[in-house]
Amino acid sequence: TIDAILKSAVTGEVGDGKIFVSDIQESYRIRTGEKGGQTLK
Repeated sequence: TIDAILKSAVTGEVGDGKIFVSDIQESYRIRTGEKGGQTLK
């Protein structure tokens, strides 16, 4: 989770970085060509 990253990755120094969170609009399974929700299982 994001909380786990925030707790373990912080050093307090410049360069700790950023976490970007975005919605997944579509997904594909490259091996089979499937697309949609079933590819996330």
